Amino acid sequence: MLTLGIESSCDETSLAVIRDGRDILSNIILGQMIHSEYGGVVPELASREHMKAIISVYHEALKTAGINPDDIDLYAATYGPGLVGALLVGLNFGKALAYGKNRPFVAVNHLEGHIAANFLIYENLPTRHLTLVISGGHTLLALVNGFGNYQILGQTKDDAVGEAYDKVAKLLGLGYPGGREIDRLAGKGDKKYFRFPRGMIKDESLDFSYSGLKTAVALHVRSLTEKDLRKHLADIAASFQEAAVEVLVEKTIRAAKKLDIRDISLSGGVASNNRLKELMEKNLAKIGGSFYCPPPGLCTDNGAMIAAAGYRRYKLTGPSDLDINAVPYLRLE
Repeated sequence: MLTLGIESSCDETSLAVIRDGRDILSNIILGQMIHSEYGGVVPELASREHMKAIISVYHEALKTAGINPDDIDLYAATYGPGLVGALLVGLNFGKALAYGKNRPFVAVNHLEGHIAANFLIYENLPTRHLTLVISGGHTLLALVNGFGNYQILGQTKDDAVGEAYDKVAKLLGLGYPGGREIDRLAGKGDKKYFRFPRGMIKDESLDFSYSGLKTAVALHVRSLTEKDLRKHLADIAASFQEAAVEVLVEKTIRAAKKLDIRDISLSGGVASNNRLKELMEKNLAKIGGSFYCPPPGLCTDNGAMIAAAGYRRYKLTGPSDLDINAVPYLRLE
């Protein structure tokens, strides 16, 4: 079965073709650099850029896969969570194709899509495992009891970790998106230069908080002269990153011990962070655990993960109604 996955929840227009829920034939991702001058995503601009790009990205996905439009058996598109205008572009495009070709359509939860990215890489991913979904819009720790069966263990109480990365990158005068830039710069800095707060790290819950860390970095940056800021730019990036990922790892390990689970999957844009993976691997080794993480191209928002989730969702619950609408605040259930 060939599935076309469509992702447009934020600022990537991505379409992909996969075979039988696993084999990636194409995965075209087109970012929107127009947002870089604003230091964050402008919703109206995102919608317009999706509308400009989606048809050409669709044709490129088919061409790369070496197939014709009539070869697609199933259409899948993100319907939430995300920016409502951006979601509607991909969702309506997918529904129109399905209707026109008389093929089934599946509306996909973006968060479930991130989780499904690991199924594209790991054929033997344990049915029961912990998953950490971390991106610019989401910070969520859940127990997976098989695809489609999730128990939320903890989530952010305020800002997502990826949002904190973007805001700190803007404070430091780095590019957008900020995650890659901070990760790169942090490798040159001293992570012990300044101890920023670890939000909720001592809290017994498995929830997260990043607004305090973001504020602490902002106050520190404003206290420095321009000369000192330039001198310690890499140190600030490293110190911020250490605080951010330390909480992610601590909470995940705590959940693993509590539930006696040793298999962890990571997904979302922040999952490609080098320091996070290094620290997670080190701490999991202490308890005999292991983690699964897609390559960077499948950590970012992409159509392949939507196709993978759509294929599995179709097998589990069948097609979606074509009158389904975008749900910008959709939750993982």
